[in-house]
Amino acid sequence: MNSLKTLITEKDGEKGYSRQYVKVTDTTENGVVCIDSDLDSNGKFRGITHLLSSVFLPQGYPSSVSDDYLEYQIWDTIQAFASSLSGSLSTRAILEGVGVGSSTSTPLAATLMWLIKDGTGMVGRILFAWCNGTKLDADSKKWRFFADLLNDCALSLELCAPYAVAAVGGSNGTMTSILCVAGVAKSIVGVAGGATRAALTQHQARQGNLADVSAKDGSQETLVNLAALITSLWLLPILDGATGLTWLMFILFTLLHVFANLKAVKAVTMETLNRARYMIILKQFASTKYVASVKEVNRLEPVIIGLIPTGNFII
Repeated sequence: MNSLKTLITEKDGEKGYSRQYVKVTDTTENGVVCIDSDLDSNGKFRGITHLLSSVFLPQGYPSSVSDDYLEYQIWDTIQAFASSLSGSLSTRAILEGVGVGSSTSTPLAATLMWLIKDGTGMVGRILFAWCNGTKLDADSKKWRFFADLLNDCALSLELCAPYAVAAVGGSNGTMTSILCVAGVAKSIVGVAGGATRAALTQHQARQGNLADVSAKDGSQETLVNLAALITSLWLLPILDGATGLTWLMFILFTLLHVFANLKAVKAVTMETLNRARYMIILKQFASTKYVASVKEVNRLEPVIIGLIPTGNFII
């Protein structure tokens, strides 16, 4: 008759999956068997929910991440989807502006234009990191929101490019200038967005799992971009030649992007002090003799660069 004795029980977080190591003793042999709660007797996942959780959520979720993780990721997913769709519209405009499909444009001219755009973007990236690199950690929410607003401005500029070129009679210099300005803006977005993403990921990781949280965030973003790509394949042929409808969709996507970003950064509850959060605590205590909670301080913290918290400032 078999006898089972539990030796060790592992559990990934408060609501995570458990794994037991049991000692099996019978009349013929002794051994240690691992019993995994998220696998059936055949070693397959018990359900689609378990599979999706293991693919897209950090191990040990939700206890392995901060309390604001889920709300932030939901809004971040929405903004990424909207931004990808806006980017598809602007990409079509850029290709039209550099002369794709035009008999008067040459591959060499388009290549040189693209190289100049990339070069100016690289210079802009270096200068921005030099001037503002030390500010990105303390005010990660502000710079994250700033980066996404600047990205929308760059996409808007790219969408306007073909009309600007047509207005001046098809000048390559005009298109190059527009692409360079947009390229510099996107380079700044890359620095500010990437640096603040790292700061926010560090805030979310609660069990020394920074790499896991970052990797799963990348998986979520890849899935969103894939969904946006499929949507773009369906949407772009519909918008072909429909200038008014194209601008309407772009404006709607941009508004959704800004709104979702605002909700995302306001959902983050940072537990460290920066100048804005420190000023909020001081003003609250000076007027009420009450120390505001972490959530209240973060709710009152402004997320626009240059704004200083005053009174009950909430945007």
